[in-house]
Amino acid sequence: SVLAGYNGTIFAYGQTGSGKTFTITGGAERYSDRGIIPRTLSYVFEQLQKDSSKIYTTHISYLEIYNECGYDLLDPRHEASSLEDLPRVTILEDPEQNIHLKNLSHHQATTEEEALNLLFLGDTNRMIAETPMNQASTRSHCIFTIHLSSKEPGSAIVRHAKLHLVDLAGSERVGKTGVGGQILTEAKYINLSLHYLEQVIIALSEKHRSHIPYRNSMMTSVLRDSLGGNCMTTMIATLSLEKRNIDESISTCRFAQRVALIKNEAVLNEEIDPRLMIIRLQKEIQELKDELAIVTGEQRTEALTEAELLQLEKLITSFLEDQDPESRLEVGTDMRKIHHCFHHLKKLLNDKKILGNCTVSDESKDPNCQEPLKEEEYQKLRDILKQRDNEISILWEGVRSFP
Repeated sequence: SVLAGYNGTIFAYGQTGSGKTFTITGGAERYSDRGIIPRTLSYVFEQLQKDSSKIYTTHISYLEIYNECGYDLLDPRHEASSLEDLPRVTILEDPEQNIHLKNLSHHQATTEEEALNLLFLGDTNRMIAETPMNQASTRSHCIFTIHLSSKEPGSAIVRHAKLHLVDLAGSERVGKTGVGGQILTEAKYINLSLHYLEQVIIALSEKHRSHIPYRNSMMTSVLRDSLGGNCMTTMIATLSLEKRNIDESISTCRFAQRVALIKNEAVLNEEIDPRLMIIRLQKEIQELKDELAIVTGEQRTEALTEAELLQLEKLITSFLEDQDPESRLEVGTDMRKIHHCFHHLKKLLNDKKILGNCTVSDESKDPNCQEPLKEEEYQKLRDILKQRDNEISILWEGVRSFP
């Protein structure tokens, strides 16, 4: 759907240690342990190589939300030895209530290898800590986004789509895990943001609900389109198999039930390329000026430039070679250009030197008609005739000498 121009989101939800990060990103030990992100990148670039009918452009962004603060994991101007070294990402909202992320960089990726390198860079900068539930627990929400643009050659219509691949931080009961200090602070922020996410999910699942509390947290603001908006969204619920985590597993299943009740309205994201639109409008303005000049009698009198003459001759050549009987020679309403086109066509007809039944049209052209001979060919024939005359004269004198 993303390749066709629709927005998409895949997010994993579950308690700490249930396999969210492994599902989204994958493991590093075996190739078969690849997660959804590397598999998606492989599939996307494979499809782009197969489709030569469109021009595709791919960009990657990687956002981390840690303690309700956003950070750009792919900023090339900073070497991150700690999270605070990364640029801070802030949310801006325009009058149409569209969300814009300030300081979040987008990096073009032309190959699968370049995209995977960006993923590796972002994962290296992620906030990871050891907790009683997981030795390598991701302590933040991360949103890996593939931005895809496509257009057909010569078309002014551009399709924009984005695919959010979201790894949410794990929900956990603070009293049950017995953590403290920085880990406790992180857990509180994580649980609070997941609580706000659940509030949004509940509000969306209720009919006739007028207000949706997207602005309560940064994560729900960023994922506004993914939750009940212009997006095709899939949730992956990860569960723990241990008996002591049965309450958290039931809570995750209930959350998944609420998400399943949400109905999104995904639409095709098409817009007109502003550069091509400017060119088209400039052409229309010039045509209107030419028409106005004809009506008012204020035609331009200066001579056509060499570039204009060359362009007109190219248009005439293309027009004559076009096999479409409905084709038109579009030169506008400038009388100087119209007169030049007529003169050029007349010159082409005169140079053709039509003889007998020969015509310009291929359909009525006599197959027995021959092209006019050049002066060199005429001279060659004259020399041959003269030589034959001499040979005949010699033979005739020989015949007359016999008795």
